[in-house]
Amino acid sequence: MARSLVSRFLQPRPPYISGPTHPSRPTLCLRVHRTRTFSTSTRRHLMDTTGFTETQMTVREAVAALCSQFPDTYWREHDQNEQDPTDFHAALAKGGWLGIALPDSGLTLGALGMAGAQSVHANVYATQTLAKFGSKSQLHDIIPNIISGKWRVCFGVTEPNAGLDTLRLSTTATKQSDGSYRISGQKIWITAAQVARKMILLARTTPRDQVAKPSEGLSLFCIDLDRTKPGLDMRRIKKMGGRAVDANEIWFDNYEVPADTLIGNEGQGFRIVLHSMNAERCLLAGEALGLGYVALAKAAEYARTRVVFDRPIGQNQAIAHPLSDAYMRLEAAKLATYHAARMYDASRTDSSIAQDAVGVSANSAKYLAAEAAFTACERAVLTHGGMGYAVEFDVERYFRECLVPRIAPVSREMILNYISERVLRLPRSY
Repeated sequence: MARSLVSRFLQPRPPYISGPTHPSRPTLCLRVHRTRTFSTSTRRHLMDTTGFTETQMTVREAVAALCSQFPDTYWREHDQNEQDPTDFHAALAKGGWLGIALPDSGLTLGALGMAGAQSVHANVYATQTLAKFGSKSQLHDIIPNIISGKWRVCFGVTEPNAGLDTLRLSTTATKQSDGSYRISGQKIWITAAQVARKMILLARTTPRDQVAKPSEGLSLFCIDLDRTKPGLDMRRIKKMGGRAVDANEIWFDNYEVPADTLIGNEGQGFRIVLHSMNAERCLLAGEALGLGYVALAKAAEYARTRVVFDRPIGQNQAIAHPLSDAYMRLEAAKLATYHAARMYDASRTDSSIAQDAVGVSANSAKYLAAEAAFTACERAVLTHGGMGYAVEFDVERYFRECLVPRIAPVSREMILNYISERVLRLPRSY
């Protein structure tokens, strides 16, 4: 019987390095191999969890136990078939995780990896605006269905002719005499729109030349994506990575939505949507970290067990040093990420924490985590050599997916612009 590439190239793994554990329970150990992605044991996890709270450790262990039901083979198959991870989303809903950042919950980041994370992350950040500014009826009718997993959510902001220049978006929502709105325009790179029931949509309700400031005249809506109604069309975009989760172009042509889909006050949509952007930065940072750590664990395992010239390749400093460097980059980005998440959480009740400070920490965390993940994923492929190019070893998929947090939801260059302007007080360059 033919053996897989993995079984032919990997010898039995040596014991994991033992380390200090939590005094009252096992710590999380990330084991990356073909049939099981996560398990709990008394051995040390690659990501250091010193200083984590009891709640954080409980969340990590619970999410890890759930994710262990969806190993690399699951994600490999869904990536190759461009198949939505519906049962993964359902399992998260059943466990109550989809509502973790909605009312009565705090923002807690878990490393689900990019494909799995992309299938649910709009539930975490896009719904922040709804939870804070939505009407009582919106909160009552919509949020329970999101938390239960009955309804999926997507985020409709980006446009092909505006990109990161959100204030120039041209999708319009024109108010009718009965209070309803008719939406016309185009959105692009809308994740999970093929399976979403609701979209958090930003559109212009007052023409740009009729407002005092460009940030005025934008309004936020929570609309139904009803494929049976006229005026709605969407096309799936073929993409390099994260193929299990769809990305789309969407066209609206006088698509009618009721008056009660408006979130907050008309014309205040840009101010409202900013509330979700810091949460999104924190979330993407957490996702990038998860991907980077799993890639590094995979590389370290291969380096320990792959024998060339009668010695494991991890004995060579040309392999060991780049992986050690990648680990330290991830650990530094981890500290920045959890700092940003704590600031975001605290700022909701502590008025002394300026939103600019939260923005700086959240953007910094996203930048650092994305760069650290890229380094780890690239070095994981290079550590595997030719086998890094093989689908069966998964690191090529990690590398394809690690480009996402470098590009979206805001590019590396725009974050550097933000820091140079807001922190260093240098002239604005755009």
